[in-house]
Amino acid sequence: MKNGNVCVAEVVAALVVSASVGAQNQAVDIQVVPVQGFNTTQVYMLVGAGANITAQIGDDGVLLVDTGTAQTSDKVLAAIRRITDKPIRYIINTHAHPDHVGGNDAILKAIGGQRTSQGGGGGGIENPNGPLVVAHQNTANLMTEPPNNQPAYPDGAIPKDTFITDNKQIYFNGEGIELWWHGQAHTDGDLLVYFRRSDVIAAGDFLFTDTYPVIDVQAEGGLQGLLNGLNRIVTIAIPRFNQIDGTRIIPGHGYLSNQSDIAELRDMATIVRDRIQYMIQKNMTLAQVKAARPTIDFDPVYGTTTGVWTTDKFIETVYADLKKPRQGPLPKSGLNFGEGGQ
Repeated sequence: MKNGNVCVAEVVAALVVSASVGAQNQAVDIQVVPVQGFNTTQVYMLVGAGANITAQIGDDGVLLVDTGTAQTSDKVLAAIRRITDKPIRYIINTHAHPDHVGGNDAILKAIGGQRTSQGGGGGGIENPNGPLVVAHQNTANLMTEPPNNQPAYPDGAIPKDTFITDNKQIYFNGEGIELWWHGQAHTDGDLLVYFRRSDVIAAGDFLFTDTYPVIDVQAEGGLQGLLNGLNRIVTIAIPRFNQIDGTRIIPGHGYLSNQSDIAELRDMATIVRDRIQYMIQKNMTLAQVKAARPTIDFDPVYGTTTGVWTTDKFIETVYADLKKPRQGPLPKSGLNFGEGGQ
């Protein structure tokens, strides 16, 4: 199935390529990176589970943002147990791809199953009540009925504490945690998770630090939604000195970042979007746009000619996305932060 000249099945394959890499490297332990925190609460980045996992750990227990791949779930739990013996109380899923939610089933089975905000659930010895698994409803829908005829996730792994608004708040381990939904971004269910007192943002796949932004067309992703999310991060993040330190941003894939890293990525994506949009207005074909090389000055940092998510694939996806007819404005979250030159 194709959308314009973009094979959406290949796009989805690009999104989970890191999951297979994680599965091939199970001999490597999960790396635990302290990020920052306050008092007895600390936020960590867990690296090596297919996608980065965020763990907030404090007196109340453990909150996870994403669970990595199914193949690495044992090592994720072992890494958490190296830090704390407190129970996992929350799991937040940023979106529905298997490198981010594939570990849900095994981790939940290991700790006794999930509960819902209405109560109930199959808690175990570690956590009799079971953790709450939180996500936007669109993410739960994509896990129930994945695109491209992929199998659905086990029912026990699908988040039961879902919401349909553009934000949700949680208070845990002594700080407010904000969940912001930006539709039509990497998918149509993507969340940014902001730990307000720790001053850490878990960005999920809004943020790949070493490739061009990845857009899952089959899951209703789009470049403008990604820009909206990146603009929110830039607006919320506060540097400590000379655009560094201060607010720390944990990407779905890549290195721990700060405001200037996100601003550079946002600026790159905005410039490329505007160039391709101008070429479309000049009635240039996709072949002509590729020949014009609208990403040329960014290719040394973000580009690649190998693998599935190549520079050409990124251009094809943006071209097709910008060619689609628009039916009203894209959904936004919260206040208007001047998103991406609309």
